[in-house]
Amino acid sequence: MAIWTKGFAAEMKTHVPPSCRDLTYLAQVDDLDPWSLDELIGAVKNAASKAAQKSGKPADYYTIAGCIAGGEAGVDMADLLSEKLGVLTNGAQGDFANRRDKEVQQDLVRKAGLRSVRQACGKTFEEVEEFLNTETFPVVLKPTDSAGSDGVKLCHTMEEAKEHFEHLLTHEAVNGGYNEQVLCQEFLRGKEYVVDHVSRDGVHKTVMVWLYDKRPTNGSQFVYFGMLPIDPQSEEAKVLIPYVRGVLDALGMAHGPSHGEAIMTKDGPCLVEMNCRAHGGDGNWTPLARALTGGYSQVEASASAFLDVEEFNNFPDTPPSPMKASGLEVKLVSYSKGKVKSMPGFDVIKKLPSFVYLSPQADIGKEVKFTVDLITSPGCVILMNEDDAVLQKDLAFIRYLEEINGLFVYETH
Repeated sequence: MAIWTKGFAAEMKTHVPPSCRDLTYLAQVDDLDPWSLDELIGAVKNAASKAAQKSGKPADYYTIAGCIAGGEAGVDMADLLSEKLGVLTNGAQGDFANRRDKEVQQDLVRKAGLRSVRQACGKTFEEVEEFLNTETFPVVLKPTDSAGSDGVKLCHTMEEAKEHFEHLLTHEAVNGGYNEQVLCQEFLRGKEYVVDHVSRDGVHKTVMVWLYDKRPTNGSQFVYFGMLPIDPQSEEAKVLIPYVRGVLDALGMAHGPSHGEAIMTKDGPCLVEMNCRAHGGDGNWTPLARALTGGYSQVEASASAFLDVEEFNNFPDTPPSPMKASGLEVKLVSYSKGKVKSMPGFDVIKKLPSFVYLSPQADIGKEVKFTVDLITSPGCVILMNEDDAVLQKDLAFIRYLEEINGLFVYETH
């Protein structure tokens, strides 16, 4: 059953990536503005009863076995709802009431004695001005609960920081709603990694380590070009994994999937943010992850953590080393914009020797924008090939297609 949280963007409800096209819901419930948590639970139970009766089953046929955040906007509600329902929960009490808040995350990590980022947060620019006056530029500004690099900007001057601060408070977030606070942070220098875990009863199992390929493009500092899998026995992984597990403990993340982002600074790993839910990206990474591990991904491990503890215990502590396949994820980048007439580049990509999977975000008749974040990427490609020379050649060809604007033909007037 799907529960749509208050304020969730209507456009996002209709977004169904290829990885989820076969997913069907028993029922869907909108959390209405006047409702209390008890009223929402009543609506959920009523919807379950109606669905059972509609299929000829007793009204009490369905029971609630678990509550999982389906995306960033659902994290807070999943914690509250699971706690209230008495199912497996990370809870929403005390220090953990706002664990999704990026300022709170850094404070909890700092209290745990782990490397954290210097920062200041405020509802007005005056509240962060002192920090900005003492911090070395450039600095990073972001919403406290952003997703998919939404609203994240590297600001090089006080004037640029003030302009972006005001922008974040007056523009709707990608998941709906408006930002009430803005976070200003030191700019961490180093490579950015992702460590995906699934936890049960405080036991954290690493399901994948990735290296982000982010580059400055189209006037934006943090444009995703893709992800590279990292061997869990590599030197960097041996440092990142225990650090991120420490972060999970500091945030009270004892159960379920998590998506931790950290930068390897000269002082060691430092948290960028902990996404207290599964790896997003429309699930495009799952076929690659399953090939790399020999058959499982964060998805399967998460289901086991909530529904079958014995099966969860059978998952390995980390993925195999060496991994069972060779591949990478490519985030497509557009250096042009317009209304799409045709997509010849996509057809060419599908013929590459390393091609496995394509998830397009563009379509004929729709507008393509300059890629400045995850939201404006025109698609994602999974490449796999045991011959690294072929893999790199196919990757280089995709980048060439992007550079010559060969992905799309636009309408002209």
